Amino acid sequence: MAEAPAGKVTIVGAGPGAADLLTFRAARAIAEADVVIWAASLVQAEVLEHAREGAEILDSAVLSLEDVVAVYERALRDGLRVARIHSGDPALWGGTQEQVDRCADLGIEVEIVPGVSSFSAVAALAGRELTVPEVAQSVVLTRLGGGKTPMPPGEEVREFARHGTTMAIFLSAARSGQLVRELLEGGYPTGTPVVVAHQATWPEELVVRCTIGTLEETVKEHKLWKHTLFLVGPALDAHGTRSHLYHPGHFHGHRRADPEARRALRAATRGTST
Repeated sequence: MAEAPAGKVTIVGAGPGAADLLTFRAARAIAEADVVIWAASLVQAEVLEHAREGAEILDSAVLSLEDVVAVYERALRDGLRVARIHSGDPALWGGTQEQVDRCADLGIEVEIVPGVSSFSAVAALAGRELTVPEVAQSVVLTRLGGGKTPMPPGEEVREFARHGTTMAIFLSAARSGQLVRELLEGGYPTGTPVVVAHQATWPEELVVRCTIGTLEETVKEHKLWKHTLFLVGPALDAHGTRSHLYHPGHFHGHRRADPEARRALRAATRGTST
């Protein structure tokens, strides 16, 4: 007697909005699913074009965690494949871990398919690299405290701002005044560049540049309060630096260094370290 097919849950990162930013693996998971649960308010409907005819489509906006887990229980019982579609990347603010934990309790197989995060999409739209040599070599992903989910001690925006590097700040447009205060308290100069992006990669996307000093008025001018991401830091308008990786004086396993360029690079490196 053949064994009944095993159920499976695939948590799919749909990316920041544009349906063509879905990965091949994500599209395949949706196509193979018997049940597709998607965040209709956060994910473009075009992603459902990958769903097979006859698949059950559920909108997660009207479902609680308990409702979703009930679908997973049914999938385990009936040998169904479920694609749970999240916006952006499931590793960030997606309610992913609680679902993975419930799946472990049920004993159903679970897979996570990563997606393009909105912070990388916004950087691409702005035409900027977030880690610029000699300017910023780290990126802090965070959000304001005081919202629906409390921030652990030490994770306030003002504390991260003390590093002076690039920050990607999510879920904070509704409290832009507080955001400005914490960035300034952390030590960023008023003129620090900011990229403000609303519904990045959607047809109605808005991407504007400002500074910390004009951030609050920019948010209010455009009436932004959700679906908005801020990139902050000096790397957003830095120019004139270069990576050592492609310097003719740098060598690695696939390229030999030019001797004269190598000496110049070493001399320049010693000069910046003293």
